[in-house]
Amino acid sequence: MRMCLTSDVGGYYTGGIEKDRDQFGRKGDFITSPEISQVFGELIGIWFVAEWMSQGQPKRGVELIEVGPGRGTLMDDILRTIRNFKDMANSIDAVYMVEASKELRATQKDLLCGHDAVMKESKEGYHSQCKYSDIPIVWAETIKAIPQNPSKTPFIVAHEFFDALPIHAFQVVEVPPTQHPATASGSPRAASSNTKTTTLQWREMVVSPTPAGATHQTLGTPPSEQRDPVPEFQLTRSPAATRHALYVPESSPRYRALRSTPGALIEVCPDAALYASDFAARIGGSPRHPKARPSGAALVLDYGPADTVPANSLRGISRHRRVSPFAAPGRVDLSADVDFVAVAEAATRASDGVEVHGPVDQAAFLEAMGIRQRGEMLARRVAGPAPGAAPEPEQEQRARDIERAWKRLVDRGPDGMGKTYKALAILPENAGKRRPVGFGGDVAV
Repeated sequence: MRMCLTSDVGGYYTGGIEKDRDQFGRKGDFITSPEISQVFGELIGIWFVAEWMSQGQPKRGVELIEVGPGRGTLMDDILRTIRNFKDMANSIDAVYMVEASKELRATQKDLLCGHDAVMKESKEGYHSQCKYSDIPIVWAETIKAIPQNPSKTPFIVAHEFFDALPIHAFQVVEVPPTQHPATASGSPRAASSNTKTTTLQWREMVVSPTPAGATHQTLGTPPSEQRDPVPEFQLTRSPAATRHALYVPESSPRYRALRSTPGALIEVCPDAALYASDFAARIGGSPRHPKARPSGAALVLDYGPADTVPANSLRGISRHRRVSPFAAPGRVDLSADVDFVAVAEAATRASDGVEVHGPVDQAAFLEAMGIRQRGEMLARRVAGPAPGAAPEPEQEQRARDIERAWKRLVDRGPDGMGKTYKALAILPENAGKRRPVGFGGDVAV
């Protein structure tokens, strides 16, 4: 996944797509919530304003950080919204965009700063100036390049970012007694046992060449309509324990509990834990970066189960349809369900100064933030004719488009975005006394 998505040569986000083709939008491979409706980004901006107010309205030191910013649409809507709240807008020291793709950095710069704006390089990354104010915008290839300053108040957003981080997949298998090497399962008990019964061990699912003559079934497509060629690679189970199989599935009690279930499958994302830990340390402090007073917030919006370990979720997306994740490497988007419980565990383990709220369904979060009221107001503004005049057909169509867009974000159908997508918040620890807006709480000033 890492090579296919972000390799310097041929990565999906870093050079794999042919020139003048966009990964995003109706003409690309997929469309994200900020591209569907401006209301989404506006409500994210309002959420950060509410957190800023609830945390005492700091006059300076605020940082906005987005990881995986796509075309920059979400941050543009956030900044456009925040500028209506002058005191918070004036408190922002800098905006940081964590982006590995040179091409996407250029696209984000054009949107956030203007086509004529200059982008300069420094040891931190690349710099330009926001078109809405004199706020500096800094691009970094990794979040580690952004300094951790205990006096800062970081507001972090990760929208459809965690799903693109590389995963490991494992399956529980029954191993005969003749295959019980001391290091096979990572279990001290198994290493010292002389039992003649089978044991249950983890095996890693690995990528291997597809055998000659193999057939391929594209997910969701009837056999009579199969058009895709057989991929060059496939996912198979390792015949022996790999190094990852010895450690990764044993890293959490949730995973270890599944080792007693033959055939159980799990997907684990170590990179997600690293990012969640980084967010938590910036907000709540850590032993390496102590913070006198925890401050800031992180908002994670992505798709995945609310409380179970993901399994069999690796997917490829091309031209808005599911394809094999092993089809056309570097030209197909890859993603996997996010393990929100693992993200929460990593955050609270990394810092004693944070607490986690959620995940909640995206529909519940956006409805609590007022998506209906904002959507209906925009539709009225577009459709509203002069007094005594009938609305023009074009105005009516635009109003219907606005309504259709915001309702799509809160659709609770089986595959609806409102149910599939979740929201999770990382906040300064306060013993659960204040729930954030969108997670059952209100603004506290």
